[in-house]
Amino acid sequence: MTDLRDLLGIRHPIVLAPFGGLSSVPLTAAVSAAGGLGSYGLYGYDGKRIRETAAALRAATDAPFALNIWLPTGDEVAPTTAHDAYAMALRPYFDEVGLELPPRPERYLPSLDEQLDAIWDAAPAALSVVFGVPPRALVDEAHRRGIRVIGTATTVAEARALEAGGADAIVATGAEAAGHRVSFLRPAEESLVGLFALLPQVADAVSVPVIAAGGVADRRGVAAAFALGAAGVQVGTSFLATAESAANDAHRAAIRTTSADASVLTRAMSGRLARGARNRVVAEIEASDAIAPFPAQNWLTGRFRAVAGERGIGELQSLWLGQSAPLARGETAREVFAELAAGLPA
Repeated sequence: MTDLRDLLGIRHPIVLAPFGGLSSVPLTAAVSAAGGLGSYGLYGYDGKRIRETAAALRAATDAPFALNIWLPTGDEVAPTTAHDAYAMALRPYFDEVGLELPPRPERYLPSLDEQLDAIWDAAPAALSVVFGVPPRALVDEAHRRGIRVIGTATTVAEARALEAGGADAIVATGAEAAGHRVSFLRPAEESLVGLFALLPQVADAVSVPVIAAGGVADRRGVAAAFALGAAGVQVGTSFLATAESAANDAHRAAIRTTSADASVLTRAMSGRLARGARNRVVAEIEASDAIAPFPAQNWLTGRFRAVAGERGIGELQSLWLGQSAPLARGETAREVFAELAAGLPA
């Protein structure tokens, strides 16, 4: 099997999880500069913003980094006349932050082609994808340009599909992980496999390097992941709690105070299943039973979440965090990276 370090041109097999809406240039650059693979999530980014972000990353580090995209699954809704009803259901939160209800946009998300055009120009070391097997033309074009493709699996069947589709490495992400459950062969609720069950089975099933994600927060998790067949680890929550991340103080406080059994899986904030803290807005939206489909719900809540984030109102934010949140103790990316590296095989 190819060594993950050789595959990606990195010194240490530690990958920063890409955060949709919470990635930052300083954190991505810090992980890459430390010898790992910094990753930056491009959810919702149009071509112009992708090019600007890539330029900022290039200015911040000359080390390899990855860019991440969400593949369309085919069930995404476009803006329709239903938009106003979706917005009205969320009116109390817009009122709370002093915003008018947002009018229907031309689109909720940029097209995959627009994103890819900018990514090819950016030429990252790796392109990681979630929510599916990338089209063969995408994989071939990435390889033609010397870009590695990293897929993401929540089940063994998904891992096999990704390898068959040409992925160079696969992230096996357990149900403990923060953020969205990126299942694509079966509903997310039917694909909730813990990392310690998932990882060795994926490692046995595929011949490409497997990156362990979900619940890895310190040297103990790293050592356990390698013992179970991982070629690398991907870490999110511990890095999200650091000073370099785009999380605000309210989000960092939630990470440090939410117990492993207090995080929840919810569709309230985006319309897709994701793990985070059960704050007031999550509880109220779930109780209302008025959740718009993806990506309408995510686009709408994103309008008031942005203002809440600027003001540090944690009860109106998406406080994504994993079940390992209580283990997120490092204050800086350097401290977290050093702790993780201490668990790598000699």
